[in-house]
Amino acid sequence: MEKEKAQPSNAKKGILQFIKYALFAASAGLIQVISFTLLNEIVVKTPLIQNAMASSPGFARIMQNEYGPIYLIALILSVLWNFTFNRKFTFKSANNIPIAMLKVFGYYLVFTPVSVVLGNYFTAKYAAFPAIEYIVLGITMVINMVTEFLFQKFIVFRNSENTAVTKKTEEA
Repeated sequence: MEKEKAQPSNAKKGILQFIKYALFAASAGLIQVISFTLLNEIVVKTPLIQNAMASSPGFARIMQNEYGPIYLIALILSVLWNFTFNRKFTFKSANNIPIAMLKVFGYYLVFTPVSVVLGNYFTAKYAAFPAIEYIVLGITMVINMVTEFLFQKFIVFRNSENTAVTKKTEEA
């Protein structure tokens, strides 16, 4: 008779799950920081973008405070990465992917405008402070990681955690 493995407590499982989530969020954060930096330091300062701002009042208005559009592009890239890996590996959900994505989209319908408006505000107010856009980005990313984990755990994947079939469970 095989010895049964002791199952970790719910508190321990929750801590391990958050650590796993945080590691995937960190990888998504790397994607966000790299894409933000590339856009902020290279793309926006190219003659093509500068000429577009000079010739298009609409584009110039969008880019008047460059933080918002750059942050939005970087955020979208990191969200797609984070959702994909956390659904599969952290929450192990067989949930309907389009519905889960719509729920996450709902979270970002609230989080994104708030973070863009506050990001624009703080980067404009403290523009003289060196690297303010990166400080604001870092603070925003920490807030995003914690609130999105809670949202995914208790709303998006609430009743579907550990429902994905893995090769180990198929073989058992």
